[in-house]
Amino acid sequence: MIEIPKSIAEVTSNWLGEVLKADIDRIEPTQIGQGIGLMGDIYQVNITYRKAGMASPASVVVKLPSSFEENRQQGIALGMFEAEIRFYDELAPAVSAGLPDIYFTQILPGTADFVIVMEDLSHLTMVNQSDGMSFEQALSAVKVLAGIHAVWWDKVQLPALEWIPSMIGPRIEYVDQLLEQICPVFEAGFGKYLPAGGLELYRQFAGNYLRINTELAGRSPWTVAHQDYRVENMLFGQDAGQVVVIDWQGIGRGPGAYDLAYLLGGSMDIDLRRAHEKELVHAYHAQLTHAGVYGYTIAQAWDDYCFAHLQGGLATSMVTGGTMDLSNERGLALVVTMAQRHITAALDHSGMERLAGIT
Repeated sequence: MIEIPKSIAEVTSNWLGEVLKADIDRIEPTQIGQGIGLMGDIYQVNITYRKAGMASPASVVVKLPSSFEENRQQGIALGMFEAEIRFYDELAPAVSAGLPDIYFTQILPGTADFVIVMEDLSHLTMVNQSDGMSFEQALSAVKVLAGIHAVWWDKVQLPALEWIPSMIGPRIEYVDQLLEQICPVFEAGFGKYLPAGGLELYRQFAGNYLRINTELAGRSPWTVAHQDYRVENMLFGQDAGQVVVIDWQGIGRGPGAYDLAYLLGGSMDIDLRRAHEKELVHAYHAQLTHAGVYGYTIAQAWDDYCFAHLQGGLATSMVTGGTMDLSNERGLALVVTMAQRHITAALDHSGMERLAGIT
């Protein structure tokens, strides 16, 4: 068994050569995506070979546990490190497109000791979430999402997949309780940025997150959901037709509409989302059908999508905004954008009325 490096200093030419089964002369690691909000430290590693083969990559990305102990402990408690490793090892081979190539994974169960060596995608384009996706990028992203969802559509309530957290399970119960606690802090920091009716809906939402998730989960087919399906977890080709989705630590079993609403509600400009969301939901549904999903009508897909704007987008905005350092200007601007977009999408789709109907 190849040992798990404790830090990037232990990612040596010999270690990486053993992983890639190649004769490596030297490597040059550079940290990318720095930030204490990450669950992992990520490095781009350029490689010089003594003898390169046809399939020898010029560079790879190495993901190690976060340098911040608080993040490591949170990742252990939520099972996020093991979930991502198991996703790549057990689930990803069934997906035909939209995922990075994985060269190596290893984890010591129950700890933060893990490593992932994957394809370097730095030739692709990342989109700033505050800027938002174009329509073309959104169209590609929803088609890839449907392709991934279709693999496990209505098939995840099996013993072999019980390791994937339920989207109405303990993790959601914890968030539900947290939202009530931090609502006053979120309101003080971000209430002034919200549209008319937005603060009232956030107040009603806090403490009802589990009830909302349970309502949708009881009537909509389940699949494997990414649960952080936003534009900064994607990379795009030059023509926007290619999409690769990363960061699978937070996967869950539940309705696919969660991911769809989270993406369009938070990663698109409000006016652009309003202009194209029906077309994009139709594209998602058409791709599901093309992949062999039947019995799920476009009317149900649209209603699930509308309802799901009461889910992850609102919760993520509140948790991030209610716990962040408001002196972080970039982070503040991003949370303002997320909160405005997600609450506007919920209001656009009768969020107050939908919430009142289940509380």
